[in-house]
Amino acid sequence: MRLVIARCSVDYVGRLKAHLPLATRLLVVKADGSVLVHSDGGSYKPLNWMSPPARLHVVGPDQTELEEGVLEQWTVQSAKADDRLIVNVHEFLHDSSHELGVDPGLVKDGVESDLQRLLAEQIETLGAGYTLIRREYYTAIGPVDILARDATGTTVAVELKRRGDIDGVEQLTRYLELLNRDPLLAPVRGVFAAQQIKPQARVLALDRGIDCVTLDYDAMRGVDDVESRLF
Repeated sequence: MRLVIARCSVDYVGRLKAHLPLATRLLVVKADGSVLVHSDGGSYKPLNWMSPPARLHVVGPDQTELEEGVLEQWTVQSAKADDRLIVNVHEFLHDSSHELGVDPGLVKDGVESDLQRLLAEQIETLGAGYTLIRREYYTAIGPVDILARDATGTTVAVELKRRGDIDGVEQLTRYLELLNRDPLLAPVRGVFAAQQIKPQARVLALDRGIDCVTLDYDAMRGVDDVESRLF
């Protein structure tokens, strides 16, 4: 991973257009090809980014850019579309690279771990005819919670959360992009499953063709007494 703090301007060019004027920012260049642009505010989310697969090209400025104070121009080109992230660097304040190695992946809390186990045992909760391929299906960017097949034989990647938000949908989207490049698995569709799914996450998931499933943890554990319910 490369960490650069620089005075820079950033433009996203493609299906959408966005511009960040000259300011001091953190540029994160990851081994998976992604590049993220962070400010010192705005919580944990980047101001702009390019998701993998992508390739970074660094060139010197032309005469006009040089006169404007540009030292380097970074072009991050998406491998799947004509989208580009263009970073004009005016001043480097910090530049370091770090070898992080293979990440062990997210260790889920007890409820998420139980949900994964229970859903694997009760895979038809997702629909009639579902069969389990395996839990914790390993990929180069982390393990998919559950890999299954639906009644038609289509591969299904399932991301499990206690509370489903937009970040979970983004995580599943990255898995789907990678899995769909494997000819032995493709086509792969996604299911976002959680005890609670935020409305914004549901809208984003459905827009990306990802199904949403709300899980009843107590019912799956067999402790939900249906006859004693008031409603």
